[in-house]
Amino acid sequence: MPTPTTPPSNITDHVIHKVGLLEEYSTKIVEWAKVFIPQLFFALITLFVGLWLIKKIAYLAVKAMERRNIEVSLRTFLKSLIGIGLKVILFIMVAGMIGVQTTSFVAILGAAGLAVGLALQGSLGNFAGGVLILVFKPYRVGDTIEAQGQKGEVKEIQIFNTILITGDHKTIILPNGAVSNGFIINHTKYGSIRTDIEISVSDMHPIEEVKTILRGVVAAEKRVLPLPAPSIGFLNYCPGGYFISIKVFSLPADSSDMKGDLMESIKKTFDEKQIEGPRTTQFVKQL
Repeated sequence: MPTPTTPPSNITDHVIHKVGLLEEYSTKIVEWAKVFIPQLFFALITLFVGLWLIKKIAYLAVKAMERRNIEVSLRTFLKSLIGIGLKVILFIMVAGMIGVQTTSFVAILGAAGLAVGLALQGSLGNFAGGVLILVFKPYRVGDTIEAQGQKGEVKEIQIFNTILITGDHKTIILPNGAVSNGFIINHTKYGSIRTDIEISVSDMHPIEEVKTILRGVVAAEKRVLPLPAPSIGFLNYCPGGYFISIKVFSLPADSSDMKGDLMESIKKTFDEKQIEGPRTTQFVKQL
């Protein structure tokens, strides 16, 4: 019988080396699995719990905005903004938990946000101003305001702009960023507005007599509110006469027409009572 031949030693060494590598890889895979599987498990739990919490936070945010009567369009936008922002943070946290290096990703995200912010600086400022206006409500639709040197009735509060309509029906578009950072005079927020009228009278008429006549005229004007009570008083002297100050309150919508009708009534009453103006051609207001 032929004698079996012994395999070359180099083939045996190669097989042993492969077996050793396989055992080493198997050991590393097991060790990696022991570390990674718990990390993956806790990361998945964090993901699901985080998504549930984000949903609850968005729901509570919407309810809070509903209680403050924030515009529906802004509510929807802010809900999406809150949800997206929190989800981005959550996904970065989960990626870090399973061993993904998030430093570069965060740096890229920050650089992209900075670039977009610089490109939309003005628009973002107007958006932020619109959010502040809608949240804190320094004025509402229907109010008459003065802002940025303009006066008119607020017809619409948009995300980026406020639309005013003037008394002569001109449309004024004000950027919310400038409005929210400037002075705002709201003529209607309190619910009533004061109208001031100054009457000049000849000094030959007693002050109390003139004030009594004016009280009657004011009392006959139905658009004058009883509270705060109207005020009629002496204001100042002028050559040949004096000034009487009339201060009355009315609803903002009635103010303009009421003032004109009240001055017309005063003129008619003065003509009937023969109340004259200052007895001089050098009438100068001295206040």
